[in-house]
Amino acid sequence: MTHLVKKFQFFLPVLAITVLALAISCEPLSTGFDDTEPAQYYQAKNIKAVPDTFKVIKVMTWNIRFGAGRLAWFGDACGERVIFTEDEILSVLQLIAEKINKVKPDVLLLQEVDLDSKRSAYINQVQWILEHTYFNYASSGFQWKTQFIPSDGLGRIEETNSTFSRWPISNAQRIELGLRKDQDDLTRYFYERCCLMSCQINIPGVENFYAVNIHASAFATDDTRQRQIIRFQNELKRIDDLGGWFVAGGDLNMIPPGSDTMDYCLVDKCPGESFHQPGDIPMHKEGSDYEPAIHWLDTLYTRYQPAVPLDVYHRSQYKYFTHTTRGTHFWDRTLDYLFTSYHWVENSAVTYQEAKRESDHAPVSALFILPR
Repeated sequence: MTHLVKKFQFFLPVLAITVLALAISCEPLSTGFDDTEPAQYYQAKNIKAVPDTFKVIKVMTWNIRFGAGRLAWFGDACGERVIFTEDEILSVLQLIAEKINKVKPDVLLLQEVDLDSKRSAYINQVQWILEHTYFNYASSGFQWKTQFIPSDGLGRIEETNSTFSRWPISNAQRIELGLRKDQDDLTRYFYERCCLMSCQINIPGVENFYAVNIHASAFATDDTRQRQIIRFQNELKRIDDLGGWFVAGGDLNMIPPGSDTMDYCLVDKCPGESFHQPGDIPMHKEGSDYEPAIHWLDTLYTRYQPAVPLDVYHRSQYKYFTHTTRGTHFWDRTLDYLFTSYHWVENSAVTYQEAKRESDHAPVSALFILPR
């Protein structure tokens, strides 16, 4: 849930500079994508040995907030900082690597992983994680690729959804989820382009096994997230129709059906903001009112196996919270999920709520029974 909201604005002088830059540049300032296109592949410099036989594997999803941890970024959580130093980013990446190496997932779905972004000191975080963990392979799809954002000195952004594996990855595709329709054309041009990453994980003895990694829109006020979830479900159905198996998950930016709290506007508001009062426009803070979307995940829960079943979640919702917008607060909602078309080991899901410094999202893992 880490992207620009009201501060992501443009003015006429900036527009003039932008038009001039577009006229003299061979490459567009902001990159658009096809509906489906090949993803990027990465490999560790030194391949680590993997045991030959597995009956179960551990799958984990985590939105790592581009290595900024709980630092107060201007795009969310009422922060003021725009750019972070190399030392700041590396210190958080080290915490992230330590957590990964301790939990030891075999397949890892990460969101908000930067490649060459000014805000995160131009560190290729995919390759950095490969070299500082035991993972051998990764594949990435751009969630946001812009040479220059003419707002607050943000500059270049390359943000990805990235899937990591101990085994080789093939048939990796970036699949477009669709743009927000509640923005003006200029803002939309420079804004993120939500996507999912679909790829095959080539585990010996396991055929047609896929990992699907999604990051849905955080701040859309229209039906954008609903359309994105439908596209996500279509990809899962495509894998089903091929006779394949999948693990799927990520940051859906929606809370589970039946959640006790659906409106977080007053929890998330920044100093000087007002919501739910007469005359407030908008009445709700972008990204904080989940009530309109409370049933948009129903089909996922009905059709596939969640790592955390709804009845388990409903008994103790706070145990499964994975996100907060406040740098000093504990988790207060669930936005991160794992699903499969096969089977999880019963009661194997873990929400790592102790991981409070690494990101504004907590990682979630579960044990997947390999189909043979």
